[in-house]
Amino acid sequence: MKKITKTLLGAALLSIAASASAVTDADIENTFHPYKNGFPSVDGVNPGDVITKDNVDQYASVLDEGMIKHIKDGWVEITVGEPLDFVLNQGYIDATKAGAKNVSLGEKVGQIEGYVAGRAFPQEPSLDDPRAGEKLAWNYQYGYNWGDGAAISPFYWKYRNMNTGKVERTMKFNFYFLNFAHRVNHEPLPEITPNPSKLFRAIYLNVEEPFDVKNTQLLIHRSQNDLKRDNTWLYLGFQRRVRRLATGQTTDSFLGADIMIEDFEGYNGRISDMKWTYKGTKTMLLPMYDSSKQQRTDEFKESDGYTYTTYHGQGNCFPNVTYSLRDVYVVESQPVDPNHPVGKRIHYMDKQTFTLPRTVVHDRQGKYWKSWMIGQAHPDSHLPINKGTGVSIDDAFGMMDVQAMHCTTGQFKGIVDPKLVKKKQFSVQYMRSFGK
Repeated sequence: MKKITKTLLGAALLSIAASASAVTDADIENTFHPYKNGFPSVDGVNPGDVITKDNVDQYASVLDEGMIKHIKDGWVEITVGEPLDFVLNQGYIDATKAGAKNVSLGEKVGQIEGYVAGRAFPQEPSLDDPRAGEKLAWNYQYGYNWGDGAAISPFYWKYRNMNTGKVERTMKFNFYFLNFAHRVNHEPLPEITPNPSKLFRAIYLNVEEPFDVKNTQLLIHRSQNDLKRDNTWLYLGFQRRVRRLATGQTTDSFLGADIMIEDFEGYNGRISDMKWTYKGTKTMLLPMYDSSKQQRTDEFKESDGYTYTTYHGQGNCFPNVTYSLRDVYVVESQPVDPNHPVGKRIHYMDKQTFTLPRTVVHDRQGKYWKSWMIGQAHPDSHLPINKGTGVSIDDAFGMMDVQAMHCTTGQFKGIVDPKLVKKKQFSVQYMRSFGK
């Protein structure tokens, strides 16, 4: 029996090793430049087209079922935009070239071997590979989302009644992101030292407005070891104390919004928290666009003249942006924890950037629950400091609870500038000092 087990284990390890060594230069070229021979095209889908409830059936092949329903119900109309090439940062591409051939999956979901930086698995996924979804999830987790460090400052959330469009509450945040490890562009490389907790990434946010929640702060530490649970702390301004959040609280409504902490950026959790399934590749319309060609608003009166995305549709819950044709990986994630409030998520993962501009959420009974859109602006069309960064800029979001008819919208001022991010911000001690 032991001999058979060892034989099977050896065969599995050899299979994993073969998978790692199968990476070619062509794989890496194709993963970062999927449109080098032209953008995807679909007959009858052209820039400038407006998709309405009267003609949506002819566009059904490039939309997910949830979006088709929204349009048929008259909730929103979508305008097709010009295609864009979101070429990622060269440092990230170079790191992939240097290291991808050494990367393999471990025995358990959440284990990865040989990874240093860049895209972990640049090979095209296969439906015959039972762990293809997991590999795509790692590519998202280790994507160049916000680079090595960035800020969203400020970041406005509005809580809206979807039936009336009334704004019930507006909150002003500052978000900060820092990669402690797997860095590709800004010294120190590839890891900040000392790093005694062996962190991969940290997120810190604070609330500026309104007054009743001013100085509320959130801190998230994600370990390089995905099997180790995140450490998450919350500082409540009115209590003036820090408390550690229990694991289940990251799936609660965050500050009364339609978003949970686990929803941040499309998915903000561990790989090992989910069962990942690759469902196929298709061409779809995603909210990825030239921000200079969108309707913008100066309602928040930024001193540098920066303007924000507008909203339209049912309850003013949909980012008012154009959608472009993109090649997309369809990935399903199902929580491992049977008590998780989500039944499954369907992620429409952009093939070039591995961002999650569109996610559909089902509840534990399998019913359509939340419609999640994150508008992605091309960095060269955004703030001058973002030009040339190779970061697909999160520009706006709409999270709709279609069962409760309520939504939360978010307007970003994303700044890819590591100088705005200090290591000291990502500590419990800083939370206490900031809150005084």
